Amino acid sequence: MSPDFVINAEYASRFAALALAHVTREYPNKLDHILYDAADVQSPKALHPIFYGSFDWHSCVHGYWLLARVYRTFPDMEQASSIRALFNELVTPENVAAEVAYAAHPGRGGFERPYGWAWVLQLCAEFSLHESADGRRWLETLAPLGAVFRERFIAFLPKATYAIRVGTHFNSAFAVILAKDYADRFADVQLASELRTAALRWFSNDTAAPAWGEPGGDDFLSGTLTEAVCMSRVMPTLDFELWLDAFLPDVATSRPHTLFAPAYVSDRTDGKIAHLDGLNLSRAWCWRLLARHWSEDDPRRIAAVVAAGAHLQTSLPHVAGDYMGEHWLGTFALLAMSS
Repeated sequence: MSPDFVINAEYASRFAALALAHVTREYPNKLDHILYDAADVQSPKALHPIFYGSFDWHSCVHGYWLLARVYRTFPDMEQASSIRALFNELVTPENVAAEVAYAAHPGRGGFERPYGWAWVLQLCAEFSLHESADGRRWLETLAPLGAVFRERFIAFLPKATYAIRVGTHFNSAFAVILAKDYADRFADVQLASELRTAALRWFSNDTAAPAWGEPGGDDFLSGTLTEAVCMSRVMPTLDFELWLDAFLPDVATSRPHTLFAPAYVSDRTDGKIAHLDGLNLSRAWCWRLLARHWSEDDPRRIAAVVAAGAHLQTSLPHVAGDYMGEHWLGTFALLAMSS
């Protein structure tokens, strides 16, 4: 594993600077907003007094997660005071109440399902790891919004007969991964059980994944690899490793080839095509997590680590450069480099 692809103070500072520049940048903005009457015609900041930046709501949420994570990991970083000031200014009871009220509207039950839901829970889980008085206050303040989406998951998962396997925001497996971290962190037995039951229902019988539809033209997740990581979170280790051998039986020979070849990004100013840089970063994250299940000299581990490095090398240089990527790619670079 190349030391260049492990999070360090320099990368953390670069990612923090990017996120600080976009989480309070209100425009351009792509709202996920249903208008029920003329009063609903509002600016992003009026609708979402915390998560109004970063082009869209979910990117703003995980921009906050990025900032919280790098601040906890590198508390003396150059941007530390700016991160604290941002959280103290915007993560307030009044602002959280407004975000809760928006989400609680009876016509907004599908708002940001499941991607935004999962990132809010992931942000709560991250705040819970902060040992400072600030961190405890941020968690306590944000907790009501986390509770909204925790309840949404519990109500929704039993109805989700089929998984959504696309490589975009609707992906079921990715949401389970993030939400399971929250359930584990807060010892939420009910949520963990619902997540596990859903994932096993969706994926437990899958074998010999062909990955024939990957990559899709606007994927930022690998449906195949994300499913594998998801199952690692809900199955006992030995059971998972048996499942993984059946699901991806040819990893040692770097097949299916499409999962080992970084995606080509033809136009990074196109917001959808730019998703493919995110795909490369999220694949690297998945391959690194899966590699842990094999010994150092196992050809499967070697193939996975090589694939992770190739994907990072392809897209890490492009985390910044155009706003269509830089408003969100830092999060996926951080995931990959922290795994």
